[in-house]
Amino acid sequence: MTPSLTHSPPLGGLTLERLPQVKARTGLSRSEIYRRIALGDFPRPIKLGERASAWSTAEIDAWIADRIAARDREAQV
Repeated sequence: MTPSLTHSPPLGGLTLERLPQVKARTGLSRSEIYRRIALGDFPRPIKLGERASAWSTAEIDAWIADRIAARDREAQV
């Protein structure tokens, strides 16, 4: 039996998002995303080819969760 090539992994699995999806999910502009990458405060993209990059959905999920946790820590102070 051969595995199905049309099976998609579950959300948060090994999936990649292109820049428009990352911008929509984070609310950040393209320039702000790349500024934060340069500062080490945002996940780096994965090169897909010479002119294409994408981000790991799991890494973006973790970055968003960290922002929520930071907000909650500040509320407790």
